Amino acid sequence: MGAVGQDGESGLAFETLDPAPVGVAVTRGPDHRLVYTNAMYRSQFSDPSGRVPLEEAFAGFVRRHYRRQFDHVYATGEPVVTAAEPEPSRKGRRGDRERYFTRSLSRVVFGPGDHGVLAVVTEVTEQTTTARRVTALAEERRRILRRYESLIRVSADIVWVTSRDGYVSEPSPSWERITGQPWEAYRGQGWLRTVHPDDRPATVRSWARAVGRATELWEHVYRLRTAAGGYRHFQLRAVPICEDGEVVEWVGSSIDVEQQWQEQRRQRLLDRAAIATAQLRSLEEMLGALADVIVPELGDGCGVYLVTDLIDQGDDSTPYVVERLATAARSGLVRLPPYSEERLPAGNAFATVVRHRRPLLKTFPTGSPPPDLVPRGTRPWLEANDANGVLLLPVVVDGTVPAVVCVVTCGSRPALRRADISLLNRMFENAHDALSRAIRFQRAQQIALALQYSLLAEPPQVPGMQIVARYRASPSAAEVGGDWYDSFVLPDGVPVLVIGDVAGHDLNAAVAMSQLRNMLRALAMDRREPPGEILTRLNVAMESLSGEVTATCVYARVEAHGAGHRLHYATAGHPPPLLVSADGRGHFLDEAVSPLLGVPHREGRLSRVRVLPPGSTLLLYTDGLVERPGEHLDQGLERLRRMAEPLAGQPVDKFCDQLLSGLPTTGLDDIAVIALRLPPQG
Repeated sequence: MGAVGQDGESGLAFETLDPAPVGVAVTRGPDHRLVYTNAMYRSQFSDPSGRVPLEEAFAGFVRRHYRRQFDHVYATGEPVVTAAEPEPSRKGRRGDRERYFTRSLSRVVFGPGDHGVLAVVTEVTEQTTTARRVTALAEERRRILRRYESLIRVSADIVWVTSRDGYVSEPSPSWERITGQPWEAYRGQGWLRTVHPDDRPATVRSWARAVGRATELWEHVYRLRTAAGGYRHFQLRAVPICEDGEVVEWVGSSIDVEQQWQEQRRQRLLDRAAIATAQLRSLEEMLGALADVIVPELGDGCGVYLVTDLIDQGDDSTPYVVERLATAARSGLVRLPPYSEERLPAGNAFATVVRHRRPLLKTFPTGSPPPDLVPRGTRPWLEANDANGVLLLPVVVDGTVPAVVCVVTCGSRPALRRADISLLNRMFENAHDALSRAIRFQRAQQIALALQYSLLAEPPQVPGMQIVARYRASPSAAEVGGDWYDSFVLPDGVPVLVIGDVAGHDLNAAVAMSQLRNMLRALAMDRREPPGEILTRLNVAMESLSGEVTATCVYARVEAHGAGHRLHYATAGHPPPLLVSADGRGHFLDEAVSPLLGVPHREGRLSRVRVLPPGSTLLLYTDGLVERPGEHLDQGLERLRRMAEPLAGQPVDKFCDQLLSGLPTTGLDDIAVIALRLPPQG
């Protein structure tokens, strides 16, 4: 049949509903007997197995699910509409996806007292599913957003959003909680006010570079002032949010990494200190390297003081002497001179630290250190640089306190913390063995140097002339060497200058040097002979010395000659004397050259005479001043000449000091110099 119930009794033609795109069903009578269904309805609700006729299936379906609605419409004529209602489960459709229908029930009249129900059914499964999916997705997004917002409120990290040009554009509750800065204060670029002043310029440059280049990931570390007071290190990360290839905003986070940063810094400083002490041998260099590790990481200034004279470290009444060996200062502060020596009273804080072997940390108003806290020569530096705290740390080596480290904080920098003191202690504990070797080496060198100076005479005072001598021991050798100088006045009133170098760098060389100096003095005082003859007789006398001794030497007499002076000199295997005129022209005197002393040489040694210009400077020196490994001696001599010529107008003591400090030397050999300055013209 084309349609159920097409019996012609009603006089209604339902065939026109067959092609309708909605399902249509018509019932008749109070028992809702199905009399018509169109093709769409049958396709939607027929039994898939075909075992149950549509009329029977419909009757059971209405009886189970919709009898009340059908009865209501039949009895009252009031329509009933249900929208997007899920299909009740039906036998044969179990396991299928859920379907949704919009239904409309209305009364239809067949004749007087004869009516039924018209059911129009539209399947809206796709629309309903899509709508519900969108609704569920929106709700999920709202739930995620609420969860994210709650997480941000309780998180220890900071999350922030900026505009495309890098200005903070949205409030951040986490920023306000951690920094204490309200929204109006940190919006735009106001957040920079909480960044440490020292970190601010680098942070601005790095962020501007990231924004300008639209960097995929920006990372940076800075110190941030927190609401609790003080600064902590934060790791910043930010990424750009892009739409259609254009940056529309930046989202970033700031994570507290203070503990991690402190651990990394601690290890970095310990590694640097270990490298410094492993590569150096001199105590001064080693302490200077450790001071450079401390500044500016832990303090703004640092001085390391050697306790050079303390009779009894357990006696509270004993005064003592400290010797400052190394200093360091951060950029912008003037470094204290690395060397000073002071005798301190027994009540000074240094004495307390040394005797009790415990660190002492003092904080005080900016630029107002208490009295007797530091040596007198250090106090003006603290006042001038707005010091606010000083740590005195005893360095314990082999059971004694040979040194005290003074670490200073200045300006707005907070005082050192307990963790900083612990780190400094660890640093010097790790350097214990190296410091112990350096201290033993220095003490041996000091003894050797005292012996060396005892063998060297002070130059004589000669009217109208200035004679200055300098001796610099090798910083890498603990034993005395064979370099020497001498100056004395002969019986005829003529001053003599001598410089020499005995081969070797040990006690035997020092003994031989002392013997040669005394023999040369005796030979020179005995006869008024040319310098070459004096050196010839000295070479013969050396045969009486035990062992094989070789040496170099320059012997020079400065004699009056008319209204001026002349030089009578001889050289035995030694670098030539340098003569620098008052107008700054220098040249070497290399005419009177003969072999070194201590080798057979039966011929007489040469002497030469040279007129000395008024105001000129005569310089005698040992080879440590000019020799460098792998370099020809002529290069060292030329370097000395170029350095000496501009110093011709300096006082003769500064002339010598600037040569010693300005010329590059190896540090492997001792250096001795002696210079004579003649009076100017007239």
